[in-house]
Amino acid sequence: MIISFCAFLFAFVVVGLLSYRKSQFTKKDYYLASSSVAPSLVGLSAVATNNSGYMFIGVIGYTYSTGLAAIWLMIGWIFGDFLASLTIYSRLRKAAGRTGAMSYSHVLSAWQGRNQAHLQKIIALVSLAFLLTYASAQLLAGSKALHVLLDWPTWAGAVVGAIMVALYCVAGGIRASIWTDAAQSVVMIFAMALLLVMAVVELGGVPQTLNSLHSIDGFMQLAPKGTAFDGISGIVLFFVGWTVAGFSVAGQPHVMVRFMTLDNNQNMLKAKSWYYLWFIAFYCMATAVGMLARVYIADTGSFDAELALPTMAQQLLPPVLVGLILAGIFAATMSTADSLLLSCSAAITHDLLKSKTESTMLLKATTVLLTVVALGIALSANDSVFNLVIMAWSGLGSAFVPLLLVLCLGAKPSQAASITMLIAGFLGAYVWRHLGWNSYVYEGLPGIVVGLLTWACFSGYNLIATPKLRHD
Repeated sequence: MIISFCAFLFAFVVVGLLSYRKSQFTKKDYYLASSSVAPSLVGLSAVATNNSGYMFIGVIGYTYSTGLAAIWLMIGWIFGDFLASLTIYSRLRKAAGRTGAMSYSHVLSAWQGRNQAHLQKIIALVSLAFLLTYASAQLLAGSKALHVLLDWPTWAGAVVGAIMVALYCVAGGIRASIWTDAAQSVVMIFAMALLLVMAVVELGGVPQTLNSLHSIDGFMQLAPKGTAFDGISGIVLFFVGWTVAGFSVAGQPHVMVRFMTLDNNQNMLKAKSWYYLWFIAFYCMATAVGMLARVYIADTGSFDAELALPTMAQQLLPPVLVGLILAGIFAATMSTADSLLLSCSAAITHDLLKSKTESTMLLKATTVLLTVVALGIALSANDSVFNLVIMAWSGLGSAFVPLLLVLCLGAKPSQAASITMLIAGFLGAYVWRHLGWNSYVYEGLPGIVVGLLTWACFSGYNLIATPKLRHD
């Protein structure tokens, strides 16, 4: 098991290090791979970045606890993501090319063709805070897997993951991240498919598997547990909330920057085809594995649901294949952690520093320093991977999606209006979650609505004020 695990991890690192040969030693190459990435690699990389340790550890654990009702999370998330792709992805790629932006903060602040420096810095600061939390969740997911399968201390997996991410990010920047993401995508989906097939075969086939699932009290009901409403109303609110969560992918700098690296905007359809085919297959298998884990691990009282995947793999597979599963989990955590840390690095070196630097040595040193910070957060975290990711995801989505939507619709908000929208959206989501109303609906929905209402208030004021100003 250890040999298999180490062999796959070594292969990922080698792929990342090989990208060094393509490096052009410029800031744009380090953060955007000189906008020269093929659509297949963009799609696979975006899938690996999106389907992180959150999927392997968080979603499978959530499905293990919730049952069949978790499919509404899956359907809503993918549907919301698809809606975002129809309205935002191509426009974002065009805006990045038009403005010459090298970071998510830069492209949003320069969208209208003028430099909004304060907006750029605020977006960068918000991104930095949430993306570091998000990165720590990925390292935490890796540490949980190693703790179960290898009985290592809980800090060991996080340390190993941080070292490996730092190695290939320093070697090739985002190109290394994308290359390893593509390789990791293949391992991730193969690992999930393998475990799913083995679990069904062990239970005696599909009919017997379904019987086993139906025998668990309430596990196959469609209405989600723990929500404020039962029946159809509960399902609808749950679905709508997670649709907004999926749409909030547009507010995730580490995912959106993948599409900014695309070689040609005309290849966007190809990139999205790779992305959604892989995304749907992986999410379906992850949900199925989470449900089957409940059959194999019936003790829900003392068991940590987020350890369902590694525990199930240990019960079903020979050691060599358990090593593959473990490598798949690590692949998921690293594929997102590297993207998050590079986005954090761009936020500091490109958006926050007064003197713009082209020194790749400084860019790499910043990435390493941020990796150490994320590792420190992971080692001190007390929350679950699922909650850490959802908190970061909703914060970023609520802050950035309203502004991005308004820009994509052709509006031209002032810098003050943009900053107010950003702050209002974030506060709306935070207050909703703090009051516990996220049991009714995912907090990203009210956050985005508050952000858009803020823009409506600015627009209404301008419509009223403009005629008076003209008269004066």
